[in-house]
Amino acid sequence: MRVLNKKVLFGLYNDEEILKSAILEINGENAEIMEVYTPFPVHGLDPYLGFNESRLHIAGFLYGMMGTTLAFGFMSWVFTANWPIIFGGKPYFSVPSFIPITFEFTVLMAAVGMVITFYLICGLGPGVENPYLDPRITDDKFCIAFDVTNSSREEVAALSGLLQRTSAEEVHTKNI
Repeated sequence: MRVLNKKVLFGLYNDEEILKSAILEINGENAEIMEVYTPFPVHGLDPYLGFNESRLHIAGFLYGMMGTTLAFGFMSWVFTANWPIIFGGKPYFSVPSFIPITFEFTVLMAAVGMVITFYLICGLGPGVENPYLDPRITDDKFCIAFDVTNSSREEVAALSGLLQRTSAEEVHTKNI
């Protein structure tokens, strides 16, 4: 189990539109948001948090090219050098018959490679137990969290008041 030793102040919201307006107001106060948790993807939230576009699609392309190269190269080697057999009058190097398998292996390698990359980047995988702030975040609540580990009581009180001003239903502090 990963121990983070962080003190987190978080507010729970009931609606995604209220969450968006709360984030805009918090950004206007120049408070640094640690993370926003939602039970489903909230479209349009990335620009509010200042996130850039993911580069996972570049990794997917590279994994796909690796799959294409491996599949086409392996079939070319097998049917021309290792085990050259003429099937129904086709030549040894019959590119049209290689296309379906090459395509399927490309998709397989891209998908498996992206899943592994995503798990490694996010610290997920078998046996990993990630802490959570509130179990309702994965069900029906939206959450804005602040890292208040090194903050004074006045700063924590100010952030707590900010969360309450932005229509947070509940405000809690938790050590993770």
